[in-house]
Amino acid sequence: MSSFQTINAQTAAGKRLVVRADLNAPVNNGSVSDATRIERFAKSIKPLLVAGAKITVLSHFGRPNGQRNMEFTIIPVLSELAIALGQDVKFAKDCIGNDTVAASQMLKDGEILLCENLRFHAGEEANDVAFAKELARLGDIYVNDAFSTAHRAHASTYAIANELPAYAGALMSEEINALTAALENPMHPAIAVVGGAKVSSKIAVLKNLVSKVDTIVVGGGMANTFMLADGYTIGKSLAEPDQVQTVHEIRDLAKKANCRIILPVDVVYAFEFAAHAKSVTANLNECPPEAMILDAGKKSVVAIGEEFTNAKTILWNGPMGAFEMEPFDMATVALARKAAELTRAGSLISIAGGGDTVAALNLAGVADDFTYVSTAGGAFLEWLEGKELPGIAALNMTAEKLKRIN
Repeated sequence: MSSFQTINAQTAAGKRLVVRADLNAPVNNGSVSDATRIERFAKSIKPLLVAGAKITVLSHFGRPNGQRNMEFTIIPVLSELAIALGQDVKFAKDCIGNDTVAASQMLKDGEILLCENLRFHAGEEANDVAFAKELARLGDIYVNDAFSTAHRAHASTYAIANELPAYAGALMSEEINALTAALENPMHPAIAVVGGAKVSSKIAVLKNLVSKVDTIVVGGGMANTFMLADGYTIGKSLAEPDQVQTVHEIRDLAKKANCRIILPVDVVYAFEFAAHAKSVTANLNECPPEAMILDAGKKSVVAIGEEFTNAKTILWNGPMGAFEMEPFDMATVALARKAAELTRAGSLISIAGGGDTVAALNLAGVADDFTYVSTAGGAFLEWLEGKELPGIAALNMTAEKLKRIN
């Protein structure tokens, strides 16, 4: 249960805020190729700027490994953030130091300063207290608005919360509320769609979800391992034979929790993993020895779609097949569109997250139709595992201090 407070315009008015964002956007030829995270962050902080807050923004950008490597400069974000906010954004060449502190102190009400990449300093990922104290010089109030980094105990997400009054940003709060509603208090029947390549990467997710939802739909390469555990032949399909016992354990837990686990009832296989490769739809156990299963079939889409129709909540993490290559995107796209259709009709709450999942929803053209889509990767996965995230724990630890101050 989260006990932190969320920053609001009244609290922020006239104050110097140091805000942790996740502006780690993909860049192609020096330009941001997907500004989704930047636009969401801008929407979150705009009301604070309008209220007169003076905001200094901190973010990581790629993995420079604690070195000042200009290949990982955050400068490409600068213009995108300015466009998203509709105002000028000042820039500091470092995230610490007297010059940066002075720049933050010179901000007028409603102005914003973006600092250079946090990870140019080794102290960031080391959760170094001295580095956190330097960051804290940039504001009077700390705001964490980066749920996607909450699974990391870094100086800008954890240690700094001990140095200043700490709040969650609107985007962070929105994300936590959406995920809590879907995972801790979902409307039933509740379904989780869990796909992707490997069971081994989502063991904890599956073991946690069986006690949270009524049905789990398993897709992608993970489904192949489940089929293998059930005695089906899967040819040369991607699978993890060493996880067969784990599958049995998950099934036992699901049975005890009265949670159904659903697999595809038919599959799409091919003899090569290549764009527009000749594919065949077949029943389970009909995959030839030299072929590989790359998607769920049309019967599966119909059956799972009916499950969606009867559900009130869907929590989606991972694709149903090798969606990045046609024609193996069929099941993922069709089911994403089905979930979106039900959401638009008002009969379904749909929450999705994870990098591949967001990419798949964008491919299907329905990302905006889901109730909530998380851009977080590791943090979303660890939340599904039921773990306490360090970034949120740090905010919770300061909640009582804030109550005393206020």
